[in-house]
Amino acid sequence: MGAFLPKPKTEKHNEGGVGNQLRYGLCSMQGWRVEMEDAHTAVVSIPHAKLKDWSFFAVFDGHAGARVSAFCAEELLNHIIKNEDFKLNLKDGTEIQPSVEDVAKGIKTGFLTLDEKMRTIPEMLSGEDKSGSTAVSSIVSPKFLFFANCGDSRAILCRHGKCAFSTTDHKPINPGEKERIQNAGGSVMIQRVNGSLAVSRALGDYEYKNVEGKGPCEQLVSPEPEIFVEERSPEDEFMVLACDGIWDVMTNDELCAFITSRMKISSSLEEVCNQVVDTCLIKGSRDNMSIVIVAFEGAPTVCDEAVQREKELDEKIEHKVKEILQREPQENHDFGYVLHSVADELMGQFPPGGGFQSKKTTIEAIYNNLKPNTEKEEVSTLFPLRKTGLLPSLTREDAP
Repeated sequence: MGAFLPKPKTEKHNEGGVGNQLRYGLCSMQGWRVEMEDAHTAVVSIPHAKLKDWSFFAVFDGHAGARVSAFCAEELLNHIIKNEDFKLNLKDGTEIQPSVEDVAKGIKTGFLTLDEKMRTIPEMLSGEDKSGSTAVSSIVSPKFLFFANCGDSRAILCRHGKCAFSTTDHKPINPGEKERIQNAGGSVMIQRVNGSLAVSRALGDYEYKNVEGKGPCEQLVSPEPEIFVEERSPEDEFMVLACDGIWDVMTNDELCAFITSRMKISSSLEEVCNQVVDTCLIKGSRDNMSIVIVAFEGAPTVCDEAVQREKELDEKIEHKVKEILQREPQENHDFGYVLHSVADELMGQFPPGGGFQSKKTTIEAIYNNLKPNTEKEEVSTLFPLRKTGLLPSLTREDAP
């Protein structure tokens, strides 16, 4: 369970880069949480002679502290490519790159050896630090996409504006996960491991990994990643790696549709990431949020028609706000009422996947411009909006 701030911290960290015929952008934001526990890694060209045309991206969602997620962000890639199972350092000096099977095996070994190494950190060994972290990563080779997931962060691959692939979230209620937990002497209560931890696989969390006679992948919480291999295609548009602060409020197809629409009006992937995070905050996410978008050569590009549609929508929103302020009694001129009315009257016309929430800041700016003496609304207007039915109530248990 996590504690929350009285108002969210909305400052963003952005990065972006280009290389290996890829573009990437990322955004992370603390949000409502009292601490930022997410971390990330983005390496466009892996620093090894045989892997210079390979790339690596990862998102780590920490819980009970940020030590494990930060350590993973620094060390996971090295533990993957430098272990013997990856078979990178061939003795005969050949330039043959690792096989698909070797990469998959090396990824698994990298996760497990990293988890074992972190256990020896003094604060972990003593039990002073009980932190853990989910991890979702992708290695992009010239021919394949290797996805590895451990926990409930998620990666998706988008083709034709829809989700063509998704990793699997590891939750204690999943039949296979529940069976392992029970075989290790644990239980699943309120959808949590022993009624406490909301994920069934993670790095760290060593208090759940001390069952004698059980191997590392047979513990209450397993550090074993689930690995998926997708052959690259000219139809690949972009992939997304994100923590559950994003997935709590957007489905795979909603996020694909929203990002597709934003890429058609902005060439900046950092800006697209920012819009996703802002929209998820307004949709009700109360967790840390981190997202990485990696665009392939087939990604949508800025389109004059889409830009024009966006301009027309903004003009329509401005006209509607003016109309509402003019026709309604003065007592109905608060921002919550105006936002509710615009959302209702322009239903179905907002960006796909983003809904009216993706235009909340636009509506607010127009409202404040038309009523300059009105005290500006904070994002906390979200909570009164839930009573109107515009936003769902938060019934999901808080993140680990």
